[in-house]
Amino acid sequence: MRQNPQTAGRLRPIDLARRHGLSTQAVRNYEAAGILPAAGRTAHGYRTYAPLHAHALAAFLALVPGHGHGTATSIMRAVNRDDPEEAFRIVDESHAQLLEDRRTLQAVERALRDLEPGAAPAPDDASSPGGVFVGPLAGKLGVRPATLRKWEHAGLVTPRRDPRTGYRVYADADVRDAGLAHQLRRGGYRLEQIAPLIAQVRAAGGLEPLAAALRDWHARLAARGRAMLAGAAELDAYLRHAHDGH
Repeated sequence: MRQNPQTAGRLRPIDLARRHGLSTQAVRNYEAAGILPAAGRTAHGYRTYAPLHAHALAAFLALVPGHGHGTATSIMRAVNRDDPEEAFRIVDESHAQLLEDRRTLQAVERALRDLEPGAAPAPDDASSPGGVFVGPLAGKLGVRPATLRKWEHAGLVTPRRDPRTGYRVYADADVRDAGLAHQLRRGGYRLEQIAPLIAQVRAAGGLEPLAAALRDWHARLAARGRAMLAGAAELDAYLRHAHDGH
């Protein structure tokens, strides 16, 4: 006959808290949020926990680094209301987001490789000292001048105005930013997704300093993927414990 997992091996709130460097209030808050199953109660009304709760807490804390607090909470709530399919769906969505983030990074790296630092259209009658007008730049990129103006409104490029003609003049940095925007647009990215990257390029002072940022981005994605594996192992242990009742 199986033991009741809610009552076997009684634990106090402090027992759960100490294992993970938490306060007893944090444990109570997790229970109230549905992250832990409901606690048992003594005859005097004190909370009592079981090994099941210890597995639940370990699973949640392992899920947070890879999935984030909100998603980890949703996963545990689904499990605790006996809806593992919903929990698996949430996990799948989180993995899909990680894959999309990896693809975004790859697209950014391709775009940066395709850019020639400092490359600008050759001067001609439509050029201005220290820059190029909208027509030659649009021709170089294979876009319409109206597209460049749209990118300007979105903050992707910041051309100056020629004092004699009032025409837009794109400096080398603008040409670089326009080329990066063009590559990412071809990859299907929206202007609001591109703008933060362009801002980072400007803040870094060019493309070369972004190498460190890209390495950090790779490291963060790798750490997130590894954390998801660790979280999956603890979640599996919790599911097995809840099912087996020991």
